[in-house]
Amino acid sequence: MEQKTFFRLIFLIVTAGFIISFTSTNFSHGPTKLLDCSDSSSSPLCASRNFLFNKQQPRPIPKHDPKKKTKNHDHASDTPNHPLDPLTVVEINKVRSILTSHALFTSGTPHAFHTVVLEEPDKNLVRLWEKGNPLPPRKASVIARVGTDTHVLTVDISTGKVESENIPVNVSGYPMMTIEEMNDMTVLPFSNADFNRTILSRGVNLTDVICYPISCGWFGGKEDNARVIKNQCFLTQGTANFYMRPIEGLTILIDLDTKKVIEISDTGRAVPIPGSTNTDYRFEKLVTTDKTRRLNPISIEQPRGPSFVIEDNHLVKWANWEFHLKPDPRAGVVLSRVRVHDPDTQETRDVMYKGFVSELFVPYMDPSDAWYFKTYMDAGEYGFGLQAMPLVPLNDCPRNAAYMDGVFAAADGTPFVRENMVCIFESYAGDIGWRHSESPITGLPIREVRPKVTLVVRMAASVGLSGILMVKGTPYQNKNQVEKDKEGNEEELHGTLLSENVIGVIHDHYVTFYLDLDVDGPDNSFVKVNLKRQETEPGESPRKSYLKAVRNIAKTEKDGQIKLSLYDPSEFHVINSGKTTRVGNPTGYKVVPRATAASLLDHDDPPQKRGAFTNNQIWVTPYNKSEQWAGGLFTYQSHGDDTLEVWSDRDRDIENKDIVVWYTLGFHHIPCQEDFPIMPTVSSSFDLKPTNFFERNPILGAAPNFEHDLPVCGVQSVSA
Repeated sequence: MEQKTFFRLIFLIVTAGFIISFTSTNFSHGPTKLLDCSDSSSSPLCASRNFLFNKQQPRPIPKHDPKKKTKNHDHASDTPNHPLDPLTVVEINKVRSILTSHALFTSGTPHAFHTVVLEEPDKNLVRLWEKGNPLPPRKASVIARVGTDTHVLTVDISTGKVESENIPVNVSGYPMMTIEEMNDMTVLPFSNADFNRTILSRGVNLTDVICYPISCGWFGGKEDNARVIKNQCFLTQGTANFYMRPIEGLTILIDLDTKKVIEISDTGRAVPIPGSTNTDYRFEKLVTTDKTRRLNPISIEQPRGPSFVIEDNHLVKWANWEFHLKPDPRAGVVLSRVRVHDPDTQETRDVMYKGFVSELFVPYMDPSDAWYFKTYMDAGEYGFGLQAMPLVPLNDCPRNAAYMDGVFAAADGTPFVRENMVCIFESYAGDIGWRHSESPITGLPIREVRPKVTLVVRMAASVGLSGILMVKGTPYQNKNQVEKDKEGNEEELHGTLLSENVIGVIHDHYVTFYLDLDVDGPDNSFVKVNLKRQETEPGESPRKSYLKAVRNIAKTEKDGQIKLSLYDPSEFHVINSGKTTRVGNPTGYKVVPRATAASLLDHDDPPQKRGAFTNNQIWVTPYNKSEQWAGGLFTYQSHGDDTLEVWSDRDRDIENKDIVVWYTLGFHHIPCQEDFPIMPTVSSSFDLKPTNFFERNPILGAAPNFEHDLPVCGVQSVSA
């Protein structure tokens, strides 16, 4: 197979090679379409009266769609073909059957399944497995709540055996919330008479109010010995974008286990509810006299069809690359067994065993009573994959995209299907892979250019850096009304006045990636290649100084804790010292950071204790199957006692070991008026790039484009 490109793992939309892309909605904690109920038989949850914000009407087929969208396939007939394939509908039903007859769940005590996913086989078994071999025993990993107790179970699907894992007594926190809990919390406040009186006293109809659940972090006090959540409410009247109409200062504290309102705090009675004018963002609702020239439709066309194939539902092959891809309720998307065929050696070589988003930390920067607790851990509290949205063809993904569904378990163990959760497609944005043109003075008429083509894996979730801001109500309609002290300093708004009575609160986004690199095998080392200024000796050269690369192999985890700095420029290599190129360089890949942000919060601030994995941008740990979630297995209301920082501070050996690199991508977000009423997408990225992995430029053999290979579309005349 022709060598076309090199591997790149990139957050959001960048270019070249092979990327995993997460596009998402910035209003990360509002009511969302959490469950795809296009098939009403998929889960009893779809019929629940509490399924308030998840009633999905069939989306009308846009006029420009060439054909009606059909289901990918019938998941009821799925069978696993790979050791890492996610649990099928049949397997989830079997797990449910096994557990519902288990003594733990037959006592009549209320229970719920918070996680039901594949218990992945040991890494060595997966690495040695080849297609055609029998699959290792299929097992499910289950996290369940029975009454007020949490249980971690392993279910052998073939034998029905259930094993219970011991939870360390010194580890705090609770499991990820279930969809059902989130939906229950949206309607529960309306059963409380005090809440209803509070709403009515504002002159608002209860039928025009919508509430959503907000994870409340951990600050001690009322949250210390109970699993709790807080609600914030909005006025829906006059707009679909009710997020811009917050009922400010109204916070409802609820016990998630007893489903009882513990406390109602109302500190915002003097703050008016913002109006609905100019808040709608839907295309058909926009009325404008804007004279801006309309952009013509654009599409990527592939006359011969896509270049990639998906075998056995989850194995993606493209050019000389192959990898296993699966949706996950917590991580969103998981890439495993990433390998490349080397045309020079005819070997299929390992690059990465497993990569995914481990955690998303979003702290808001307002210390007031109604805002201080908004410090979300989106993967460990809500589930990055559970928040995934069905992708919109031709807009989320281009014409030749392939789609993959997520198959998850509801709280009662019933499987349901999230259709079109992931798409895979080739992207070309007119960028260049490589080029060279000879100077006219050489007399050589050489002009060689290659297009940069990228394979993209995309998921869109209701968390992230596009969509609707979380905003705060304010009495101010104009900046000139903001109060000033005697020195002329303005009152601290904790954000930007975006519209009349609306403040966009300052916040951060941190996305921490788990990267189990296996460069030519699992025994790797982490190398910090530091650029240092070297002074020349007197008389040595007309130059006074130059830069040299100083390579330092990290011996222990402390050596692999990296804070990025412009004034300490470095490259970060993962090498296999046991395998070298023909000229003697160890084979490797490097983590290439882009623009990022570092946390400025006090390390003793409770949110930062929980989000301590953002104290460095890079960490390196020895592989440990139990250490995958940067915020800990139980993130909800955790105290920060089981985080990546805690593991890394053990300072274990990491030289010539099976190691995991953790990279955190960060954003400081100071909202501006252009973010209202819905913000343009913000993007950044990092790369994984080969460094002496190949003997030469790996995309040298990429073919150029020729006119006869591509369609020429006629231009329709448009009347003025």
